[in-house]
Amino acid sequence: MPAKPKKKEPRAPARKPSPPEPIAISAKGVLRIAIIGIFLIMLVGALYFAQDLIIPLALAFMLSVLLSPIVRGLLRLGIPEGASAVVIVLSLIGLMAVGGWSLSGPFGELIDDAPRIAAEVREKIALFRGWFGFVEQMSQQVDEMASSDDPRVTQVILKEPGLLKSAATGVPQVVAKTGLALVLLLFLLASGDLFREKLVRVLPTLSDKKRAVQISRDIERDVSRYLLTITGINILTGAAVGVGLWLIGMPNPLLWGVLAALLTYIPYLGALIGICLVGAVALVSFESLAYAMLAPAIYFGVAVLEGQFFTPMIVGRRLEMNPVAILIAVAFWGWLWGVIGALIAVPMLVMLKVVADRVEGLEPVGRFLAAREIYPTEEAEKAAAV
Repeated sequence: MPAKPKKKEPRAPARKPSPPEPIAISAKGVLRIAIIGIFLIMLVGALYFAQDLIIPLALAFMLSVLLSPIVRGLLRLGIPEGASAVVIVLSLIGLMAVGGWSLSGPFGELIDDAPRIAAEVREKIALFRGWFGFVEQMSQQVDEMASSDDPRVTQVILKEPGLLKSAATGVPQVVAKTGLALVLLLFLLASGDLFREKLVRVLPTLSDKKRAVQISRDIERDVSRYLLTITGINILTGAAVGVGLWLIGMPNPLLWGVLAALLTYIPYLGALIGICLVGAVALVSFESLAYAMLAPAIYFGVAVLEGQFFTPMIVGRRLEMNPVAILIAVAFWGWLWGVIGALIAVPMLVMLKVVADRVEGLEPVGRFLAAREIYPTEEAEKAAAV
């Protein structure tokens, strides 16, 4: 007998996915978020209005972390901490005096020649103005519409201070902040482990005291190692840029080398600013456009080698930072404190990451600030691909 065909069982109707449950936010949570937001706004305002005091404090603290291993090493040799602090601070003052005297001439010439350089750069790129002819024509039409021939209308022209006058006006503030930072640095280095001892005495139990001492030592070691390493890399980067520009006959190579070393503290944006400045001066200094492009090309090559190879290889993955967090930190502190804020943004971010990695409860902050983590599956895939 032929087998009977099996009856197809009716399929159960597919269940519709249930809509996601709404996130419940209580009034208590809203109040907490509002309080945190108000606190952050007030904190940013305090940092801005008190920057004349906070910037020297931040610089002194960072320099003390950087130089405290030297004071501790001299203490093992029998030299008191106070004497070591005085010698270090006087050495810093002498180094800044010699550097300022050496760079005052080239820097003054660059400021005096800034209008001429800007005019010549505009002449050099006059060939490219045709690309922006429409924009220039629209700008002229707007100016004509805004201008008025009515003699009863009084035109007010605000004259901005010149670059040299602005620089001269800001010199006393810079000198005052630098002096305050050096005085604070002297006392921080001379005090030695005073703050650590005070912290240990405040904690209640012996285990908490041991843990606090270990955490403070780890933080100081990692941060000082990072700052020393980055400072050495930046000095070598500035030396490479200065030597390269000197070989092609670029004027004031020492000034550009020092500027490159300082701008390297600002990741990504610092190299871009330096390349643009060197390119503008090279356009004025050299007749040939192709030869003038050698200067920014040298700067770009050194910056690529430093950022993509030497710094990751020397610093290591443990202290690599999230690029988005770096850009946000540089933009925020640069907006808040100007050039000094942009220069110290990344060191402060690294210090925050080191503290977050060591303090219980702040590990998510440390993971957010760290570079992209490589998980075992990704490592296996890379090994298989090789």
